[in-house]
Order: sequence, then structure tokens, then C-alpha cells
Amino acid sequence: MDPRLPETDLVIFDCDGVLVDSEELSCRCLAEAMGQVGIEMSTERVLELFLGRSTTALLDYCQSVGKPLPATFLPELAHQVRETFRAQLKPIAGIAAVLKELKLPYCVASSSALDRVKFSLELTGLAAAFGQRLFTAQMVRHGKPAPDLFLHAAGAMGAAPRRTLVIEDSVSGVTAAKAAGMKVWGFVGGAHYRLADGSALLRQAGADRIFAAMTDFWMEG
Repeated sequence: MDPRLPETDLVIFDCDGVLVDSEELSCRCLAEAMGQVGIEMSTERVLELFLGRSTTALLDYCQSVGKPLPATFLPELAHQVRETFRAQLKPIAGIAAVLKELKLPYCVASSSALDRVKFSLELTGLAAAFGQRLFTAQMVRHGKPAPDLFLHAAGAMGAAPRRTLVIEDSVSGVTAAKAAGMKVWGFVGGAHYRLADGSALLRQAGADRIFAAMTDFWMEG
């Protein structure tokens, strides 16, 4: 029990854009990769369409516009993202202190592949804080914005949805958490929100609170 988080038994963190400052990096890689296969798209447009979504959403989109991606696309993209992360990925400022202070069970629920989540957390020194409490879209039938992933994570952690708090940076993630019957805080401190008004987007999606710095995690408002 943490008195600062009443009626909460579990905190679920998204990974990209909440634990690690990865969204701008990965979306830039995706925009460049799509350009190489003849699909011109800006980083801003990639963020708008795919932030917080799984690779299934990407494949479905390209199929729907008549430009299916080649079989080599995702492996090559994953390699480029890894190399970019290895050179540039940083943890979200202040997240290590929040995890150290948190007096409740917590876990990760991410749209990214499990190996990428593990890689990101190891690179940024956060892996030990989470151990094996990692849940990804690969583990459920429908990824965000469906509620499946958050419900799966809460079930595995033994927490009721109504007593679960989700920390998310994407519209799809906020939508998924609300559909799961959970409280959700929108975090807009990632570098990708230099390109868009994240506060308005997440509030419109239903976020119960918006905050822009992990140093404000414990503040009400």
C-alpha cells in the first residue's frame, strides 16, 4: 500500500516514451525505412499514425493503402532501431527515482516486441527494476487500443482493473487503459512531444491526469 496512491494496488508502465525516451528515435527510423520502400511519410505523420501501436497496425495500414511491406522490412527495421538505440537511447529523466520510491507492485505493458523491451531496459539500466514483470502485445490477441494487454498484465499481477493505474504516453494506450476500466495518467515528457501537443491529445483520449516530468509523479493535479 502506498498512501500517495490511494485505491491503487498496481501501477502499469508503458515502456516507449514513459520509461525510455525512444519514440522520436524509433519513429524517425520507421519514416526513413518506409521511404526506402516507396512510402513517403514524415516522422510527425508516423507519430500520428503509429505511436503506441504494434507492428500489426503498421502492416495493416500499408496493406490498406495498397503498399504491402516486403518480408524483409520488419527485420531490417528492428536492426536499424537497435543500432539507433545503442547509440542514442536514454531513460526518461527521473524514472529511476520514481521506481525506487514506489511502494506498490508495478510492471511493464508495451506494444513493442519483448526482445526490444528487454533491450531498451537493459541499455538504460532499468531492467533490474522490472525483472520478469514484462508484458507485450505478442502475448494477447489484440494490441492497444484494445484493453487486452492491460487486462492480461493486471490479471497476471493479481490486481483488479479498477485498482490499477496505467502510465501512458499515447492515445492508443490511454484508450486501451480506459477500455480496461483502469485509471490512466498521460505522460508528455518524451522528446516526441516536441512535435505535437500531447496534453490535448491524451486529455481528449480520456487521461485522468497529464504530467510532463517524472519529478511531478507524486504531485496531485
